[in-house]
Amino acid sequence: MPDPSAPAPPLRLLPMGDAALLVETNGIDAVLALAEALAPLAHAGTGIWADVDDLVPAARTLLVVARPTTDLDELGRVIVDAARTASVGAATSGQRLVEIPVVYDGPDLAEVGALTGLAPDEVVAAHTGADWRVGFGGFAPGFAYLVGGDPRLTVARRAEPRTRVPAGSVGLAGEFSGIYPRESPGGWQLIGTTHVVLWDADRQPPALLAPGTTVRFVEARR
Repeated sequence: MPDPSAPAPPLRLLPMGDAALLVETNGIDAVLALAEALAPLAHAGTGIWADVDDLVPAARTLLVVARPTTDLDELGRVIVDAARTASVGAATSGQRLVEIPVVYDGPDLAEVGALTGLAPDEVVAAHTGADWRVGFGGFAPGFAYLVGGDPRLTVARRAEPRTRVPAGSVGLAGEFSGIYPRESPGGWQLIGTTHVVLWDADRQPPALLAPGTTVRFVEARR
């Protein structure tokens, strides 16, 4: 249970036009905690939440999308109140888990080892040894920025991005891991590949990895 005497995480609320509020926090953990606190309210749709259509998390912000008739001042007060009970970094009971089989054959696996001081098999062990969490989506439909992995795997993007990265490529960049849902240019350090389909327009929901989902990478044979 969150400590009621603990100070609320710092928030800055900015109006986005007349139908949304951008909530700035101090990091992805605070974003996820706030999103988890607000999601049941938005789903219930009572009171001011009847006018809220979507919650869109990002690295340090949460966009609360409402309607032009919404009282944004009242909505802001409700968000701040909810933030006081949000438990940053706490695990959610019943949280969805998705396992991703990966063949660790990426062209940058040795380079990541050199950058981190780990042998290639140690990079694989670090990547599979900790559960990751979907922080937010972006870049392409189905792409998820994964956080919370082994901090030893924090590496810079490639100095020269590739013009073509195959779909299913598993990479690292900064504190994040991610999977390319389709072929595209990209500058992440590629350590493996998966055949898991991240985006399917005929699936409900189309994106396999929604914010808050736990992701566990499992080493697979070719």
